[in-house]
Amino acid sequence: MRLDTGAIGRGCPDSEIAAFRHLCGPELDHFRKATATAGSLTVACTHKAALFAEESAGRSDPIAFVNVREAAGWSSEGPQAGPKMAALLAAASVPTPQFQFVSLSSEGVILIYGRDEATIEAGRLLADHLDVTVMLKTPGDVTPPATDFPVVRGTIRNAKGHFGAFELSVDDYAPPRPSSRDRFIFETSRSGVTSRCDLLLDISGDAPLFPAHDLRDGYLRADPGDPAAMLRAVLKARDLVGSFDKPKYVDFSAELCAHSRSKLTGCHRCLDLCPTGAITPAGDHVSINAEICAGCGQCAAACPTGAAAYALPPADTQLHRLRAMLLAYRDAGGVRPIVLIHDGQHGTPLIDALARHGDGLPANVLPFAVNEITQVGLEAIVAAFAYGAANVRFLLRARPQHDVTGLYQTIATAASIISGLGFAGPRITAIETDDPDVMGEALRAIEPVATVDTPATFKTVGKRRDLLQFALSELHRLAPAPTDVIALPEGAPLGAVSINVDGCTLCLSCVSACPTGALRDDPERPVLKFVESACVQCGLCQSTCPEKVITLKPQIDFRASRAPAQIIKEEEPALCVQCGKPFGVKSTIDRIAAKLEGRHWMYPAGDRRLDVLRMCADCRVVAMSEQQFDPFKGVPERAPPRTTEDYLRERENKD
Repeated sequence: MRLDTGAIGRGCPDSEIAAFRHLCGPELDHFRKATATAGSLTVACTHKAALFAEESAGRSDPIAFVNVREAAGWSSEGPQAGPKMAALLAAASVPTPQFQFVSLSSEGVILIYGRDEATIEAGRLLADHLDVTVMLKTPGDVTPPATDFPVVRGTIRNAKGHFGAFELSVDDYAPPRPSSRDRFIFETSRSGVTSRCDLLLDISGDAPLFPAHDLRDGYLRADPGDPAAMLRAVLKARDLVGSFDKPKYVDFSAELCAHSRSKLTGCHRCLDLCPTGAITPAGDHVSINAEICAGCGQCAAACPTGAAAYALPPADTQLHRLRAMLLAYRDAGGVRPIVLIHDGQHGTPLIDALARHGDGLPANVLPFAVNEITQVGLEAIVAAFAYGAANVRFLLRARPQHDVTGLYQTIATAASIISGLGFAGPRITAIETDDPDVMGEALRAIEPVATVDTPATFKTVGKRRDLLQFALSELHRLAPAPTDVIALPEGAPLGAVSINVDGCTLCLSCVSACPTGALRDDPERPVLKFVESACVQCGLCQSTCPEKVITLKPQIDFRASRAPAQIIKEEEPALCVQCGKPFGVKSTIDRIAAKLEGRHWMYPAGDRRLDVLRMCADCRVVAMSEQQFDPFKGVPERAPPRTTEDYLRERENKD
């Protein structure tokens, strides 16, 4: 492949660039010399990354590896791929912060769940490595094996837990009788039995025991009619003994969560999107089980407050990589870049296959690898266009391992914003394929479109919400048609509230429920204010309002970040008739007094008791004490409560 060191130098101007033909062979000494120098080092080769890592063992500064061969050089447009190589190198040089791990352990206790002799055979293969129990569901004429591991009957009704700590609810459980000879004869069955194990091998052929079962560590499932699949599952189970570390994919801040207040539900985006059931309600917020979480990132991408934050990498680091890639591409002479967001398990092999057996990626397609496609949030898409992207494409499996509804919601919201700002054409879509040729055709079919004239260069840190607000303001500033207000799809994390002021009593319940301070009051007077830039459309105000006069209005108003708090409703305060201190809303107090005067036994018409309704709390207590206010005086006498004897007596009289 051709290396355009000139373009790479323009895209990475502050770097020292050296080109080689066989760095992992005769020229390896050049690499050793480079590793002896302090500072960041990027190697544009992943094929021999293990060798380079071994040769640089003990180096304090990290080494980044990036593939410019399959991603850029091996292409029919390889001679024009210099700007892309510069972009890939610039993105790889952005340091990624460390993340936490969750430790899981297995002592090798495995339950093998199936129906026939194949299940017992799987037990035989694992008996020398694991603590095996075989459970047969509705076994037919299965011959009792001569084995040391137990074989029981049972039907798993429910399963929960995670690798190293599965808990199963079993019905129709029964051990075999010792007298079983040519076929199993079982004891009297029991239901509701609890079984615990570290690993679960399911070859029953039934529906999976877990949602998104491919993402549940320790739960292995194989088609009993596919011997090769069963063997792969057995071999995988054999090695799952000991302690294992998995990334803690999501950092959660409960104090930012807008799930619930006062037992009323507001935001439930993450609960709706989590494919594994790792997220559950926990009072006013949610709880994320790190042991079950498979790292899809949909919760973090959808969380409007930033309570759930993805850690591989954090959102601001992801924006730094996008920024470095797109700005380097432009500086190196590239035009109309298409950002192809892909993962390592699916996208990278497709890109490699297209490079080796096809035309490779077009020179203006910049592959951007992430841990999970669904971790990408609205802020990343908006920032990509602000940094100069012409198009954004998401590369998905033809049959995703889990529901990707959250990603499509993000795409729909981003598309509304992009088109509303004057970017014509379908700028943001997904490519769903497992065929590299189909991927290549889809990328080459993208029409050339214009980008922003002068890309933004902002570099921010913080939570997703802050990143999104800044990226939106920058894109609005650079947009072809900077419209101020754009309607968004339902469920978008941006918007306003619509309040029927005629029905609002200024009870301010919505203010106390609002988790972000978007709805505000004033301690000096009865007033309801709204700050649109703080609204996350959680719906808690709508759920809490006793008059049901609040509705959500998903939209983006680019003026909101600079606008003062909007006064929704303001009324004259009620002044205490005794001390003159404001203590409520005058219209509300007048309405209450009008309803009670002469219509309730405690407040006869013209009685001075009515004055206490127009007093503040302090003066009301004093007045009631001075007037020797008896709240039970004048209470109408009521008939004594009826008892069982009364009903029986009436029944006897009727008979």
